Amino acid sequence: MDAHFVWHTPAGQPPQLLLQCLAPCIPYLTAQQWLSLLNQGLIRVNGAVCTDNVLVNGGSRIDYTVPDYSEGEVDTLWQCLWYNTEIAAIHKPANLPVNRTTRNVYNTLIQLLRRESPWPDAHLLHRLDTETSGIILIGQNHAAALRHQAHLDKLIKRKIYHAIVHGNPAWSDMPCECDLNTQAGSAIRAQMYVLPAGQGKHSRSHFRVLKQLKGFALLECEIFTGRKHQIRAQLASLGHPIVGDKIYAHGGEFYLKRLQQPLAAEDFDQLISEHHLLHAYSLHLHNQWQTGGADIVINDPHYPPAWQALLNH
Repeated sequence: MDAHFVWHTPAGQPPQLLLQCLAPCIPYLTAQQWLSLLNQGLIRVNGAVCTDNVLVNGGSRIDYTVPDYSEGEVDTLWQCLWYNTEIAAIHKPANLPVNRTTRNVYNTLIQLLRRESPWPDAHLLHRLDTETSGIILIGQNHAAALRHQAHLDKLIKRKIYHAIVHGNPAWSDMPCECDLNTQAGSAIRAQMYVLPAGQGKHSRSHFRVLKQLKGFALLECEIFTGRKHQIRAQLASLGHPIVGDKIYAHGGEFYLKRLQQPLAAEDFDQLISEHHLLHAYSLHLHNQWQTGGADIVINDPHYPPAWQALLNH
């Protein structure tokens, strides 16, 4: 297929040569391949076709088409849950990256929105891990993103996730407050650890058991800070890692294995799911657009299919 991409250069970026701007967008394309796209008139800057390696200013829009493009399949069935004149709440399927990765560039949430939604200039307001499903907020254009991205605490009042974890907690409610950070010498550089106070970034959550299952539990997870892997690391430290978590369950065995080779069917049998079972369930927003100060509550109860077998226990 011919894949069409949109890239916005950062607003404060000094002028750069066009091909220099584009090189990181698809890292496995060679300089010669980028030059070929340029020579074929397949690159536009701010709507105008470019055939020369011109200087591009910060805040520019670059559109480019890559013929005969292919990449790994992902679930692309995003849904719009709610919107107003500035922002929108989108349901992101599990295993769909929000932005480009080393393996997915074309089928990412932001590229899908720019191609398929009414908002061709959509921008992410925050992120979800690739494997996490559920609600994510976007700005409908760059200006809206600039207004809200730096002030998310004034926009989002509550963030609630659901998770299915290994084991049956002995508690029904569990507040969790700790420092999180990486550790030198860890085999998994991205892994976060619970550390003594003052040795990491303060994190605060509250966990509540919604349903005890056979060897598992469905939890509500409300977060009051937004640290990397906060829910995943905290639950693992409590002895209840999330089902399917390749870093925090099974000692990280499957994360390390995946670095060397694709995981096989028997690996997923042990993991129980091809993605971790963490779902951004609801957002409570401060209503900045109407009088009265009422909250907007967006609630998405649509769990991915991998949840059903465990929830029916």
